[in-house]
Amino acid sequence: QLQASGGGLVQAGGSLRLSCAASGYAFTGFSDYAIAWFRQAPGKEREFVAAISRSSRALSYADSVKGRFTISRDNEKNTVFLQMNSLKPEDTGVYYCAASGSGSYSKKLSHYPYFGQGTQVTVSS
Repeated sequence: QLQASGGGLVQAGGSLRLSCAASGYAFTGFSDYAIAWFRQAPGKEREFVAAISRSSRALSYADSVKGRFTISRDNEKNTVFLQMNSLKPEDTGVYYCAASGSGSYSKKLSHYPYFGQGTQVTVSS
C-alpha cells in the first residue's frame, strides 16, 4: 500500500514536506516504480503535481508548482517526498501519491494503478 502523510494547515508562503511510504509485497521492488503526486481541490478534478522516475533521473512538475515544489525519493526507505515551499492558497487540496511499475512517469492518472489514501493540505491567505 501507499501511505501519504505530512499534510496540514499552513499560511501562505509557508512550507510543508509530504511523504509517501510504500509497503507490502507489491512494493518489494520499490526502486522499480515511478511515483507521482496528484492533488484534488474541492469541486475540481484530480490534477498532476509532480513525478519521479525509478532512477530519479527524470523529474516532472506541473507548471503551477515549478520552482516551488521538489520531488525526491529514498529507495532504501521505500519513500518519496514532496517538498512544498512558497505555498499559495491555490495549492489547497488533498494530495495523493501514485505508483507505476513501468518505471517511467506520466502526467496521466491512468498510468498509475496504485494510489494512496491522500493527505489534506490547506493553505490560508
